[in-house]
Amino acid sequence: MTDTTATTARPRAILPALEKIYLPLGTFAETLLRVLAGALLVTHGYGKILDPFGAIGMVEGLGFYPGAFWSPLLAATEFFGGIFIAIGFLTRPAAFAATIVLLVTVYFHGIVQGQGLGGAEKSILWAAITFFFVMRGANSQSVDAKLGKQF
Repeated sequence: MTDTTATTARPRAILPALEKIYLPLGTFAETLLRVLAGALLVTHGYGKILDPFGAIGMVEGLGFYPGAFWSPLLAATEFFGGIFIAIGFLTRPAAFAATIVLLVTVYFHGIVQGQGLGGAEKSILWAAITFFFVMRGANSQSVDAKLGKQF
């Protein structure tokens, strides 16, 4: 016997009146998460984009050679990728690149610096947020939607 239940069906709300709040605010909440995540990545990458070769020692210390290649790539990923995520342009590729960077920071804090879960938890949360946008893409409130195309 096969299951014919729709996988996208939502469970009914215990208090149906709350659905009048949840449904209209769902798009807003997702847009807010995307804009904040992108804006905070821009903020984090701002110092790196001003000195794109400033992280050479750090990236080489993690085993990424040559640092002169990886350091500016890190800066661009955080700064420009954050802008792209915030406005919802090329959202999936930008979020994918950010997710890779954040998984490296999970490794860095959790393993290299020996901080374990406590040191890596912020990066894990960030990676989960950016991974959400890799899978979901941007919503109707994005440049991708206005262009009518997404990656």
